[in-house]
Amino acid sequence: MVKLTPDLIQQSMQYINPVRDRELDLRGYKIPAIENLGATLDQFDTIDFSDNDIRKIDGFPLLKRIKTLFFNNNRIVRIGEGLEFCIPNLETLMLTGNMIQELGDIEALIPLQNLTNLCLLQNPISAKSHYRPYLVYKLPQLRLLDFKKIKQKERQEATAFFKSPKGKEIAKEITKKAKAQAQGSNGMDRPAMSGNERDKIKEAISNATSLEEVQRLSKLLQSGHIPGDNRHRNGNSSMDPMEEDDD
Repeated sequence: MVKLTPDLIQQSMQYINPVRDRELDLRGYKIPAIENLGATLDQFDTIDFSDNDIRKIDGFPLLKRIKTLFFNNNRIVRIGEGLEFCIPNLETLMLTGNMIQELGDIEALIPLQNLTNLCLLQNPISAKSHYRPYLVYKLPQLRLLDFKKIKQKERQEATAFFKSPKGKEIAKEITKKAKAQAQGSNGMDRPAMSGNERDKIKEAISNATSLEEVQRLSKLLQSGHIPGDNRHRNGNSSMDPMEEDDD
């Protein structure tokens, strides 16, 4: 297992790929987590993280240039929140051969407004009932799902179904199941955030006056946890900066 260090980033292969994008190749190092990507200086359109041991998509600094991410054949079980503040221009996300389980696990992708191409083949989620129509409905920005084009008729049918009484009930159950699973995997050392706390952090990101503050808050949002007292600046509560905004 190899940590993703600035040295590893600098030593890894960098090239212009066939679609004329500048790509960083981080395949096959058995990297366990995404970190230190500030060392890329936002110089890449594509990063290939295939064939590693990454379990969660998070840990990104602000990388406005990133358009494509490959995570094929990792161990990803979770997609962190707040990615839209770190990789806002992401267009393509390849997640073939991972461990994403529940339909509700894709909620974190909804705010990625430029995401048009998503692949979840060979994940448990792709065998779920209503998999394709649910993703088509929840991610209206998508144009391709699992390499298959989303046609207007398919989008209309998915929307009509999930706005029907039966569809609403199914969507509600999907959300409930995802929340229960998230709570079960959060661990007992730190409490998970409530929806209200997440909203406050998102509001604070929007109002942040420095890049450092944006990145600090984005990391907090992606973690899905309220950090301990030693992890924030004023020693009282991680919600304090947001509470100041409310006053």
